Amino acid sequence: MMSGLLERTPITRARVAPMPRRRRSTTASKIGTALLWLVLIIGAAAMLVPFVWLVRSALMNDSQIFVSPPEWIPNPFAWSNFTEALTAQPFLRYFLNTMIIEVFVVVGTVLTCSVAAFSFARLRWRGRNVVFGLLLTGVMLPYAVTLIPTFVMWGTLGMLDTFVPLIVPSWFGGGIFNIFLMRQFFLTIPFELDEAAYIDGASPWRVFWTIIMPNSKPVIVVVVIFTFIGVWNDFLGPLLYLSDESSFTLALGLATFQSTYTAQWGYLMAASLVVILPIIVLFFVLQRYFVEGVTLTGVKG
Repeated sequence: MMSGLLERTPITRARVAPMPRRRRSTTASKIGTALLWLVLIIGAAAMLVPFVWLVRSALMNDSQIFVSPPEWIPNPFAWSNFTEALTAQPFLRYFLNTMIIEVFVVVGTVLTCSVAAFSFARLRWRGRNVVFGLLLTGVMLPYAVTLIPTFVMWGTLGMLDTFVPLIVPSWFGGGIFNIFLMRQFFLTIPFELDEAAYIDGASPWRVFWTIIMPNSKPVIVVVVIFTFIGVWNDFLGPLLYLSDESSFTLALGLATFQSTYTAQWGYLMAASLVVILPIIVLFFVLQRYFVEGVTLTGVKG
């Protein structure tokens, strides 16, 4: 019996011996995590510097903005920059024009690209993969190649200086990238849900509206954010098709404001801050869905 205990004793010590190594490994892991967080915090702070500079400049007069060494806290706060900038040009009208385009483009993009993605991801039809591959080749086509023919087409139709050229294209597919994004997400939804619905007599349209779309909120939010930002920042489209100042969007109105008030940097910074604030608010409100949609998209090919 004693010999049996002696034989088991080295085995027990051998099992206890690695414990210090595990502690060293845990300590190294904590140090690595701390260094990673430090690098991320430094990177985030560096990226926030331009935005902080924009905010402080929007609340300063021109003599304070370029003082050396720079001052980060306005003294006094020039709140009048916002009122002067927003009343110098009809920014409220620009905002309403932009929102009209936003609503129609976002709705058209979500509807049409989701229908196309549903067809590529959930339906079975001959040549589906070939058509999808051909569709993806359109991503390689530069926008400048179609710029002149598209402008000539809208001019022939008499649609220049209207919102039609900026809205209608979104109702014909919603963009190749958005179709790809939604297709990849639709593939992550179990096909058993479709089969169960078809057994109960549901049509493809019913499956699309009652099963696929309600379970695709994250990717829909991603498409909405991308589309909203794209329309909000679009400068070239309004510049080409809009000539009447009463039809200008915020991006085009801000560009004309910049050319008019080049020397008044406080007004320019205040107007720029007002223009970008809705984008920041939109992202923070929907960031949970945005991260979830980007993370889940592409799980299946």
